[in-house]
Amino acid sequence: MYLVTVLGNLLIILAVSSDSHLHTPMYFFLSNLSLADICFASTTVPKMLVNFQTHRRTISYGDCLTQMSLFLIFGCMDDLLLTVMAYDRFVAICHPLHYPIIMNPRLCGFLVLGSFLISILESQLHNLIALQFTTFKDVKIANFFCDPSQVLSLSCSGTFTNIIVMYFVGALFGIFPISGILFSYYKIVSTILRTPSSGGTYKAFSTCGSQLSVVCLFYGTGFGVYLGSAVSHSSRKAAVASVMYTVVIPMLNPFIYSLRNRVIKSTLKRLHSRLI
Repeated sequence: MYLVTVLGNLLIILAVSSDSHLHTPMYFFLSNLSLADICFASTTVPKMLVNFQTHRRTISYGDCLTQMSLFLIFGCMDDLLLTVMAYDRFVAICHPLHYPIIMNPRLCGFLVLGSFLISILESQLHNLIALQFTTFKDVKIANFFCDPSQVLSLSCSGTFTNIIVMYFVGALFGIFPISGILFSYYKIVSTILRTPSSGGTYKAFSTCGSQLSVVCLFYGTGFGVYLGSAVSHSSRKAAVASVMYTVVIPMLNPFIYSLRNRVIKSTLKRLHSRLI
């Protein structure tokens, strides 16, 4: 599954970079999402594979903080890029005549760079909380990686303040992106339903269908982990759900985007014919 994740997302990056017809904002954001997916899966899966091979389930404190930091950076990057892609589709469908002017290369680069910097900020805020820990009530994490919510709950002191800060940061970097996504797709659906042409309606829905599928999978499993663990306190269920959004969804993204996108499929076929 990890090899499929890496190779599938690399194929999308290769297809976008090799075909001049794909040098558009939508595919530029898609290639960055694929890169973020590769890095996101690579923060957890290799360590898990090493644990399987060596039958060891230990990790040093420094390595744990590093893994948690990278997990938050690329997880938040995924989150923000999905928001940016929703905004891109909103402009393309709701303001098609102004699309080339609004989504210019400078703005696209700024949105990707801004997403990366914001992701680093969120990661460092969590790390600053974790670095204040001096004693721990337990040294076991009921997951296959250093899940930030579980790591930050191991402290013996200052838990109330840490929980307040953690949930505030989570709400700030979680609610605002998903609000932007919901608003963008609300406006998109409203515009599509007012479109008189059935062909235009089908094309608009097919364009947004792939992105909406990824959004539902990513947020559905992500919220399922934290809401489910908060209600049932079942570490096994939380770990299984974590596998979904850390391993399975990054693997599914290339299939969702390539199988539903005729342009990417034709580009991949041309690349395959060149290799043969």
